[in-house]
Amino acid sequence: MHKGKINKLVRERGFGFIDDTDGRQVFFHQSSLVGTTFAALKGDEEVEFEVENSDKGPRATNVSIAK
Repeated sequence: MHKGKINKLVRERGFGFIDDTDGRQVFFHQSSLVGTTFAALKGDEEVEFEVENSDKGPRATNVSIAK
């Protein structure tokens, strides 16, 4: 599991970006959320997630609020 903070939320389009503790920015879609809703997310909130590679770069999956 990776950890990071929500960097940017694009609410009207249902996606955002996470600043990974490894120093990279990772895209996520609202369909990747587990145990929370997109509307409940806040900027700078700490999250845990897995990363998969996509044709556009790294993408977060199984995104949940860090405990």
